[in-house]
Amino acid sequence: MSFFRVAALSAVALVAAIGLAQAQDATTLKKDMVGQWELSTTERSKTCVVTLKGDAAGQGSKLELEPACKTALPFTKDIAAWSVKGLDIVRLQDATGEAVIDFTEVEAGIFEGLRQGEGVYILQNLAAARSMAKSMDQMIGDWAMVRGNGQPICSLVLTNTEAGPDNFQVFVKPKCDPAIAQFNPTQWRLERGQIILMSKAGDTWQFEADDNAQWRRVPDTADPLIMLRQ
Repeated sequence: MSFFRVAALSAVALVAAIGLAQAQDATTLKKDMVGQWELSTTERSKTCVVTLKGDAAGQGSKLELEPACKTALPFTKDIAAWSVKGLDIVRLQDATGEAVIDFTEVEAGIFEGLRQGEGVYILQNLAAARSMAKSMDQMIGDWAMVRGNGQPICSLVLTNTEAGPDNFQVFVKPKCDPAIAQFNPTQWRLERGQIILMSKAGDTWQFEADDNAQWRRVPDTADPLIMLRQ
């Protein structure tokens, strides 16, 4: 057998192997997606439950939307089925197979989709979403900001009062450290495991939980800023 024939057969085998791997990836994703999911705005101010099924339905697979979906997220009225497109796109589609919204996985079990003119939406496992909601409830209340040496420099209150899309009000108490008073956070949200504080000017500070159940501003510095639940 000539070299060129061997090379050609090898190339065909490689393409076939890649195609099989891609098909397996899409099949695995479709299998993993069957179940109950929460469709929501980024910080869950508007949510609805979507049940993805494995049964065929027209140009996709069956799904069920809870009755509250159409009120909470009006675009869901157009969703008739779901499918996996390519390797990693989870599509919620209309009766003709056109995308109502496409999702891609950004973290394990968390998918993001964008609707032009509306913003980003999240699709995540229902149990995980409800666990996150519980975590968010635990954030509401009085907090102290301290330096790394434990010196208190400010007190603030995280509330569940809505302050714009997916954000909530923050109240800073008097006599704060000048740096914090100048930043003057007015809104907050819980996003991907971080507490995000936002100023009127749109600046943000991010805090992550550490091993001591404290929330440290990131990126970390030699003189860290820490939030402690009161």
